[in-house]
Amino acid sequence: MVVVRLQRRGTKKAPHHRIVVADRAWSQGGRVLETLGIYDPSYTPPRFSIDEARLAFWTSAGAQVSEAVSRLVRRSKKATA
Repeated sequence: MVVVRLQRRGTKKAPHHRIVVADRAWSQGGRVLETLGIYDPSYTPPRFSIDEARLAFWTSAGAQVSEAVSRLVRRSKKATA
């Protein structure tokens, strides 16, 4: 199953994340099919960007969106509206 999820990057106590499309069986830091965006909570407010068109493509192709990514997308849409 293909899933859109966060991939942890950065150093200890200074993480940032990539929003990636990967197979659920692959490890968190392993292979990815595509990188859709970034999330960096170290900034105030947290920096978040995602390619909405590619997210729509992957969800229409059957990819499941993780709870964390869906929360971030909802929060960003709420902030811009």
